Parts: sequence; structure tokens; C-alpha cells
Amino acid sequence: MNRDWIATARTLSQALPFLQRYADATVVIKLGGHAMGSDEAMDEFARDVALMRQVGVHPVIVHGGGPMINKMLARLGIESDFVNGKRVTDEATMEVVEMVLSGLVNARIVQAISEQGGRAVGVSGKDSGLIVCDPEDPALGLVGKPTEVNPRILRDFADKGIIPVIAPLGMGRDGETYNINGDTAAGAIAAALGADRLLLLTDVAGVKDGSGEVITDLTATQINEMIADGTIAGGMIPKVQTALDALEGGTRAAVILDGRAPNACLLELFTEHGAGSIIRKG
Repeated sequence: MNRDWIATARTLSQALPFLQRYADATVVIKLGGHAMGSDEAMDEFARDVALMRQVGVHPVIVHGGGPMINKMLARLGIESDFVNGKRVTDEATMEVVEMVLSGLVNARIVQAISEQGGRAVGVSGKDSGLIVCDPEDPALGLVGKPTEVNPRILRDFADKGIIPVIAPLGMGRDGETYNINGDTAAGAIAAALGADRLLLLTDVAGVKDGSGEVITDLTATQINEMIADGTIAGGMIPKVQTALDALEGGTRAAVILDGRAPNACLLELFTEHGAGSIIRKG
């Protein structure tokens, strides 16, 4: 008998406790723009998500699209500035952001999941009042901070076996459209759903200690200490802050992991060693 077949069967057998553990669990996945850099990576992610739904997990996808937005803005000759890592969004930029996120990127993910046998529907945070925003900072323009999340539409999708794919846009109280940081939107949705897991797929292996080694298990207290002493710095700070906010809002645990790694979500959920850095409240 082929050794590869035996290894595959053993892997499936060892996954059984984890399949049982996550049956009927809600898992919110933030898919970053860098993690969908190729058709092969997108197809693999879509296959993993379809498999998750097949075994009883309820995945909710929130995507970014920064590299795609940058490319479109450049093609149209629209300059884009950043303040503290966040895009300054005026009306012209907002039109491009909405077109790229709700159109090109969202449709691409939905199609990829459908081609792998999953049932997916694309929505934005504007649909059915999913995400209501206030302005985050006047210096950022039309960048929103979620103040209210109404997840009823997402629960309806889950009941019907449908995977929602969400563009991180929100509606202001006066009808304005707001651009939302993708991590922030995913954290707010995970909290509102009381998700079992928030998976933040990024382009690093996880949270690292002072010597550059990935720390696999962290608490909120440890995260705050590492921010205070400078071990966590730069672009990792908003990611861990998103994780902490989600935990405070009712998410059971958050994981920061490398979305470029093959089968990252499956490794995290269905293996003993997991992937990346898991953060728990206490």
C-alpha cells in the first residue's frame, strides 16, 4: 500500500477530535490582500474554506484589498496618502475603494469558493445595516470606526449553509460610505457573532519575541506587556489590538498567522500544533 495514502489516512484520523471540537463553530477569517497574491493561493484558500463548511464549521470571510486598491488608484492617476498606516480616503478615493473591494476582490473570492464546491455570497458592511460607522479621525477623511454591528444577515446565511464574504465598508449615520480597516472590520464582526475563533491572515508567521521566535500561545496580559516594552511594535500593534478588542467583545480566541503558508487555516483548526500565535483573554 502506498505510504502517502497511509499518511493521509493517519492525518485524517488524527484530525477527528478537532473536527468534533469545531463542529457548528463560527470562525471569522480576515483574508489580507497579500494572502491572495496568486490564483493558486486563492484556489487553495477557497478549497480550505469549502472543506471547513463541509465538516460543520461556519466560516465568515472578511477581506482586504490594499494592493489591488493601490494598483487601481495608480492606473487612474489618483494620489493616495497614509496616516499611521491607514489610507486617507477622500470622495474620489472612496469611489475606487468601493469599486475594488465590493466588485473586483469580493467577486473573485466568491467565485473561487464556488468553484471549489462551496456556497458563497458577497456582501459589504453596508448591506442590511451590517456595519454602522462613525468617522475614525478627521485627518483620514472617509475612514470609519465600527460602532454597531448587526449580524442577523450573517446568521441567516449560516443557517442556510452559505459562506458570507464581506467587503470592509460601512454606512454612516447620515448615509455616508466609509472605508474600514479590514482587520478592524473582522474583529468587530467576530465580537458581534461571539465567534469561536478570529483568524487574522497576514504576511508574517505570528507574534515574535525579542529574539525573533514566534510565540505560539499568548494572553492579553502578555500582549500588553510586550507592547509596553517594545517587543511588539510597528504594524503588529494594530493587529494584536484588533485581537484584544475581539476578545473583549466576546470572541473566544484570536490567531495571527501567515496567510501565505499552505493550508494555514486547516493547520490552525484541525491539528494539535496549530499555526501562528493564538491569543486568549486570560
